[in-house]
Amino acid sequence: MFRNVLVGVDGRQGGRDAIALALHLTDSDSAPTLANVHSGAMRSVDAVSPGALSADRDRSHKLLDEEREHAGIQAELVSVVSRSPGRGLHQQAEEQDTDLIVVGSCSRGVFGRTMLGDDTRAALNGAPCAVAVASQGYAENPRPIAKVGVGYDSSPESKTALAAAQDLAASTRASVVALEVVSIPTYAYTGLMPPALGESIDALLKEATSRMRSLPDVEGRAVYGLAGEELAAFGKDLDLLIVGSRGYGPVKRLVMGSTSDYLERHAHCSLLVLPRVAGD
Repeated sequence: MFRNVLVGVDGRQGGRDAIALALHLTDSDSAPTLANVHSGAMRSVDAVSPGALSADRDRSHKLLDEEREHAGIQAELVSVVSRSPGRGLHQQAEEQDTDLIVVGSCSRGVFGRTMLGDDTRAALNGAPCAVAVASQGYAENPRPIAKVGVGYDSSPESKTALAAAQDLAASTRASVVALEVVSIPTYAYTGLMPPALGESIDALLKEATSRMRSLPDVEGRAVYGLAGEELAAFGKDLDLLIVGSRGYGPVKRLVMGSTSDYLERHAHCSLLVLPRVAGD
């Protein structure tokens, strides 16, 4: 569970989905912070219209008050001036030492799937903490997190994701399931002759299945396919899917790899992506 949670709200459904998810991810003795990002003084019009900044700020504070009242929760409110919503959330997260940012899905996505607008996705790439994306419509059916899934492959990132899932499960009494996606190695770069395709798949799946079944207190299994596609489908039966970022940027920065990037667009459930930690 997370103690210092920052939620992006904009008066639309996605922000309300994010609030609903944040309530399930925030420690019971903590309250999330609702943040609304507006352009304010970043716009050229404000240079000749000083009253515009004050009006923007007033609108932002009113929106925040309304969203907190609509959710019926205790929450801190913060109005942020920035050129884009994602960048503003990123900056605010650094300022208040946030350990989780929660955002909603783009309304253009398929119902029930996660999908972010391009500007927000680009700015959140490099966030100083974990990022959770609420599936579209989550606020309309904010069921407790009872089943948590993990993308696992024995990498340091996946071990961090598994530990986070088990920590969350301990607080919510959720079950934890893990999936390893097996792909055929690329032999073109090794100079080695590949084994017969069927034999290679069978051997890798057998090894991965054994590894997954040995995980304590976890229902683990392995499948063959493309990581993004298989994990997205895996999410159909989950309340939350947790993955570790495989993008090797600065430590503690969330740099999206190809799999987590795919999942942001196609996951069938809410998604939590963890940044790389020291020692990984």
